[in-house]
Amino acid sequence: MLTRYNKTNALRLLLNGLILTVFWGGTLQAQRISGLVKEQIGKVKKPLVGVNVFWLGTNLGTATDTTGQFSLARSAKSNQLVVSYIGYKTDTLKVTNQDNLEIVLVADGQLGEVVVRGTSSQIDRLNPIQTEIITTKALAKAACCNLSESFETNASVSVSLSDGVTGAKQIQFLGLGGQYVQTNVENIPNIRGLGTTFGLNYIPGTWIQSIDIGKGAGSVVNGYESLTGAINVELVKPDAREKLYFNAYVNNFGRGEVNFNVNKKLNERWSTGILSHASTLQTRVDNNGDGFLDMPLYTQLNAVNRWQYKSDKMMAQFGVKALYENRLGGQVGFRENMRGTSQAYGFGNTTRRVEFFSKTAKMYQDKPYKGLGFIVNGLTHASDSYFGFANYDARQQTLYANLIYQSIINNTNHKFTTGLSYLLDDYNETYKDIHRMRTESVPGAFFEYTYNYLDKLTLVAGIRADAHNLFGAFVTPRLHLRWQPFEQTTLRVSAGRGQRTPNALAENYGYLVSQRWVRFVDELRPEISWNYGVSLTQTFHLFEKHWDVVLDYYRTDFQNQLVVDTDHADDLAAHLYFYNLKGKSFSNSFQAELNGLLSKRTEIKLAYRLFDVWQTMGQPVNDVRLMARMMIPRDRVLFNIGYTLPYDKWKADLTVQWNGKARINDPLQSLEATLDKKSMPILYSQPYTNVNAQVSRAFRKFEVYLGGENLLNFKQPNPIINAQDPFGKYFDAGQVWGPIVGRMVYAGIRIKVKD
Repeated sequence: MLTRYNKTNALRLLLNGLILTVFWGGTLQAQRISGLVKEQIGKVKKPLVGVNVFWLGTNLGTATDTTGQFSLARSAKSNQLVVSYIGYKTDTLKVTNQDNLEIVLVADGQLGEVVVRGTSSQIDRLNPIQTEIITTKALAKAACCNLSESFETNASVSVSLSDGVTGAKQIQFLGLGGQYVQTNVENIPNIRGLGTTFGLNYIPGTWIQSIDIGKGAGSVVNGYESLTGAINVELVKPDAREKLYFNAYVNNFGRGEVNFNVNKKLNERWSTGILSHASTLQTRVDNNGDGFLDMPLYTQLNAVNRWQYKSDKMMAQFGVKALYENRLGGQVGFRENMRGTSQAYGFGNTTRRVEFFSKTAKMYQDKPYKGLGFIVNGLTHASDSYFGFANYDARQQTLYANLIYQSIINNTNHKFTTGLSYLLDDYNETYKDIHRMRTESVPGAFFEYTYNYLDKLTLVAGIRADAHNLFGAFVTPRLHLRWQPFEQTTLRVSAGRGQRTPNALAENYGYLVSQRWVRFVDELRPEISWNYGVSLTQTFHLFEKHWDVVLDYYRTDFQNQLVVDTDHADDLAAHLYFYNLKGKSFSNSFQAELNGLLSKRTEIKLAYRLFDVWQTMGQPVNDVRLMARMMIPRDRVLFNIGYTLPYDKWKADLTVQWNGKARINDPLQSLEATLDKKSMPILYSQPYTNVNAQVSRAFRKFEVYLGGENLLNFKQPNPIINAQDPFGKYFDAGQVWGPIVGRMVYAGIRIKVKD
């Protein structure tokens, strides 16, 4: 077991001392510019879709969505924004501290009427990292109450329940869990550590402006913890067009939510915003009749206040976030006053989280390629849980800082980014009689070189060195290559190393809802992997409509990994073993995706994904062998179609997901195999289909929506093993591979007041 770093008290003093400095740091990369691109026909201006928007001389760009809007990170290397599309004159704008641009493109004059349409999510055409951008248009296709529900129409990311009691959700990405994805909020590492348990529920959908999903090892600028990819969530900015946004949501199970966002521009330089969220579920639902609540009762209060300053020489943001959530689940008759008794099995969790952040950037008007940014983030996270008679109490304190400098070498074809970073984590966890404490102090330095040739070839080579106080120094190299041999063809290749310290209990929270014996076989070491990937994007036009085909393959090879073993038991009971990898562990991910327009108002997405994931297991019982990872469907097919009427008055979306079988486990059969000295039986879940749909109607100042999820009403049979005897040794609620609630219908209203 790791020992506590002997400067824990110094950590607390440092956190308290630096809490004020949190308001004085930042990074250029977290600042974004947004706008609307239109064409003018007579006296009427209409949005243009699929317009290319990028910074001159850089590889940073995007495309407008189906409402003509775009959102793009500001560049320290250029202040010249290029807006171009075939059939229109290219426009180049000098951007200083402006935001929320309105750009009107002029027709070339030699062409007749040009009708341009695009889909609600795009591939960043200039980024050497395979990156998909989920826009607000795509987020509106579903209720999108929080981040975990923002990937309903995305083929790369899937979200599932971790167990049948707590309501915790987990990501699957490139065949591995969400802990291997570096999830940032505006380029600040956010869902990590204790936050991996319920963190996907802590970012309301109405706060989200866009989501960037990058595959493969990410940039060294953002740290070393990206093993399979990076997800960056951009929140609504204080100077957004919408000075007031209200959303109310309710579903047939009694879940209700209210979101209220207020943005105020105080003057030309200062603006402020408040994002707030309140949600609750107090209805006891047991649709499968197993005696357990299908969803925990909960109440969540969540808010963020942020301030923004802009001038020609400086940009800054700072603010504070606060969250409180209480959950209660277990058997239908359980009440809080029964905690710790055998009257009924109960689960409870209370989480309190406070976070401070600051981002500052120095601008060089005469040298737009040059920039200096600084980011500071501090948080405290407290979580108190119980599972029947077992208690799990955990604390985390984190300080993160990143200093970034960007410039060029001779000309803008050769750019570099360099800087220093620091990460300080303090963990204190107690589960039953297991007490785990550790403090990590990790200073680091990085350098990233970018070569760009006419936007046809981009090479990014990065390296960082970090000195870990517990595990020693290590080096993280990463390489990304983007080549555009033809105008409509883009090839990307990537390779890189990643490392992270596992948080075994928090990341496997769902397995604690059982009577398994938890045992740490080894002193856990960092997880280390190499990720390799290749992707091909081909654009073409069919019947004057725009289409994209994306093919990608990624492989992750682990040098060391935390093995979470629920397959093996001894002669007393089922176990939850944690130990270091001894042997092979790898993940292969292949995906093929087609996006396009069937008509000028109908967009379609069709995707197939294959996961081939294996891990060496069985060390504690001397039954070592390579086995398929549990709860990971090998095959998945996604189909989405959306239709809009003129001016988006009516919108309708349909999403169909087919999920193939996944390897599962039964603790009773594991124990019987152990007693009979037989090999572990290989069990699989059944394939199932999930159908979601939504219809919305927009009025002048508000929008109403009605939708449904899991419309085929599929429910996993017996999601809780031995539910009739929750205090018996075979009870296990952590073997969930499909929906357990059944059909859900929801309705809501969105009110927007623009400035």
